[in-house]
Amino acid sequence: MIYDATDWFCEKFLDPRSRMADQMVQAARSGRQNIAEGSRASATSSQTELRLMNVARASLEELLLDYEDYLRHRRLARWKPDSANAIAVRDAWRGIADRTDRTDRTDWTAPADADSRRYAVYARWLDNADPGVRANALICLINQANTLLDRQIDALETEFVAQGGYSEQQAAARLNQ
Repeated sequence: MIYDATDWFCEKFLDPRSRMADQMVQAARSGRQNIAEGSRASATSSQTELRLMNVARASLEELLLDYEDYLRHRRLARWKPDSANAIAVRDAWRGIADRTDRTDRTDWTAPADADSRRYAVYARWLDNADPGVRANALICLINQANTLLDRQIDALETEFVAQGGYSEQQAAARLNQ
């Protein structure tokens, strides 16, 4: 979602031939692709998974700085973390994921249209005509993604120290055999 919204943001509010637009789209893409590639690599190489998660984290940090620069250079307000708008963006998904009303049987994780359903949760911010609203909403989402990646990286590092990597586990199994 961060990648798609960044692509559309750059298309609407930046010169598509500008270095900044290219950098932002590539940073968003790198974040997305490295998360996917790292998750895929987890079955065979915890070291590769950890490296790719760190690359994704760095790419999203770069993108975060670009959005902050965008707001600052245009003298647009940056939402404070405790502002009503920032809280609303942060809580939007939680309102669906943690809802107690289970009469809605929509499967939010099913592949068919899952991306568009997730995007719809944030559409009022990510499709807003005001570039400041879009940039601030994306800052909130990037911060959430970075927090989750930080937790995942910490867990991967802890697991690696405790259990070793895939290659070490295979070598131990081979020795036991």
